Amino acid sequence: MYGGFWDNLRNAFRQNNNSLYKILAINIIVFFAMVVLRVIFTFSGAGKIYEAFRSYLMMPADISSYLVQPWSVMTYMFFHEGIFHILFNLLFLYWFGLLVHEYLGSRKLTNLYILGGIAGALLYVLMYNISPYFSDVLPVAKMLGASAGVYAVVVGAATLAPNTTFHLILLGPVKIKYIAIFYVIIAFVNSAGSNAGGELAHLGGAALGYFYIMQLKKGNDWGRPVQVIGQFFERLFTKRPSVRVSYRRKKTYTSAEGFSTGGSSTKPTSSTGSSPSQEEIDQILDKIAEKGYDGLTKEEKRKLFEFSKK
Repeated sequence: MYGGFWDNLRNAFRQNNNSLYKILAINIIVFFAMVVLRVIFTFSGAGKIYEAFRSYLMMPADISSYLVQPWSVMTYMFFHEGIFHILFNLLFLYWFGLLVHEYLGSRKLTNLYILGGIAGALLYVLMYNISPYFSDVLPVAKMLGASAGVYAVVVGAATLAPNTTFHLILLGPVKIKYIAIFYVIIAFVNSAGSNAGGELAHLGGAALGYFYIMQLKKGNDWGRPVQVIGQFFERLFTKRPSVRVSYRRKKTYTSAEGFSTGGSSTKPTSSTGSSPSQEEIDQILDKIAEKGYDGLTKEEKRKLFEFSKK
């Protein structure tokens, strides 16, 4: 997006239009913060305090438990335990997230991840409360991890550009639609196993990823509420630059340019070179989703290029 992977990750919160690296950074920061807290509380003899805090970050299956910790529908999708758990989640998020970002932009990638996490949580809670299979573990069942959001991004990318090819070790070139199908099948097969809750969340995220892209192609963006909330927090925590007012002499146009001479005209000058607004970029990204990059006009391509340099 801007530079190398580590530079982008290190500067994730200093740059705009890079939600992929912000999501990666939040997951990594939370992971290491919780590792440090676990070690400190365990050696200080206060392990139960850590367990209680950990529990409040996880998504409970029991509805009555969820009502006392409603924030967990968001926190659970940024919380991991186990190095391989976070490693594989973030690798898949990065690989497929780059593709979604390229086609749809930063905001819609955020929409996919957040909505996928919420959809996964909803299916998890629904199945645990209606299926007799989970009745014994319902009061204590909780889950954590970014898998539902990651599945939404993976399936969303495969729905958006199914014939894009990834080169896999030992297997060679494989179209991403087959990768997505394989992982959805694995999640379905394991949904009655020891990690049933996690696999159900995977399926919920995968379904959201597919339907989100299909609706986006029809012009319906299910993620607008997510964007509104995200923009609110951006304005809240972003330092606004001081405003400077400058004056310049009005440009005089000749009659050949289509304006009256003398400088009295108030018609604006050409917009070439102006900085595009976020609303313009969102419209351009919507157009890419519908018609592809080649469907953009020369001016729209220029605005997209100028915005990418911010």
